[in-house]
Amino acid sequence: MSDEAAAPAPATPARWARARRWLGIGFVVAVGALVANVARSMDWGAAWHALQRVEPATLALAAALAAASHALYATYDLIGRHLTGHGLAAPRVAAVGFISYAFNLNLGALVGGFALRYKLYGKLGLAPGVVTRVLGYSLLTNWLGYFVLGGTVLLLRPPALPPDWELGRSALRLLGGALLLAAAGYVALCAFARRRSWRLRGHELVLPPLGIALLQLAMSATNWALIAGVCHVLLGRTLPYPDVLTALLLAAVAGVVTHLPAGLGVIEAVFVALLGARLGQGPVLAALLAYRAVYYLAPLALATALYFALEARGRHKAAAAH
Repeated sequence: MSDEAAAPAPATPARWARARRWLGIGFVVAVGALVANVARSMDWGAAWHALQRVEPATLALAAALAAASHALYATYDLIGRHLTGHGLAAPRVAAVGFISYAFNLNLGALVGGFALRYKLYGKLGLAPGVVTRVLGYSLLTNWLGYFVLGGTVLLLRPPALPPDWELGRSALRLLGGALLLAAAGYVALCAFARRRSWRLRGHELVLPPLGIALLQLAMSATNWALIAGVCHVLLGRTLPYPDVLTALLLAAVAGVVTHLPAGLGVIEAVFVALLGARLGQGPVLAALLAYRAVYYLAPLALATALYFALEARGRHKAAAAH
């Protein structure tokens, strides 16, 4: 009797896994439907005409903000370098960070954020376990700032979503509070936890000291603010900056969940849905086309050149060693 009663218990995690999978599929389908619906109604001709009217000075300022963001993100791996003590030269670590980020943006996290990082660091002599820890700290840094900024804007200034999104402002405020609590929980753990390390699937997780946690938060929040600044400038600075920041943060999550390379179509759909009614589809799409050029494609071209330069240098050293 007791054996029969206990038998269904192991199925609970399996049911929860299936539920999460179906919830994820449902979210992807919903975002895909939104993208398709917005794409059909977009005025691409107006977008092209609006893009032609973007001032060179505006593009230059947006490019400067984009460069500052990429430079800041390239230093995320230096936190992992400090915490793991792996000893690679800081310029090499920053180069790997920059290349990985540019490829991650354009080709997806599996290619840029993971595979390319392991390949580049492996050629520089780092063990896979160390690379995993460096990658983990970088991911944590990136999303810590997101939680703080996203939580703040959703809690204090929740956006007016389109009616078919079925999310009210109360739900957004609750989500914002949850994000802030998660970020505060991490900082509190770093400050007060007596146990500083855990093992998860064979990997050691070590809490950084409070000073490093606050540095992670500041770096990441600044980076997300810079990215939103690129969009704000390209949108002509006609909309409140917090509204642009909110649209960017929501678009970033939608892009990650749908796993589309570069968030193609997803970013445009979210921005048009949130900002198009006030600014017009043409100007919004024009700003996003320019945004992709200065924040995605230009850094990708530079990262590709740097990647092949590192590859050539590695082959030269290997040939000299033989």
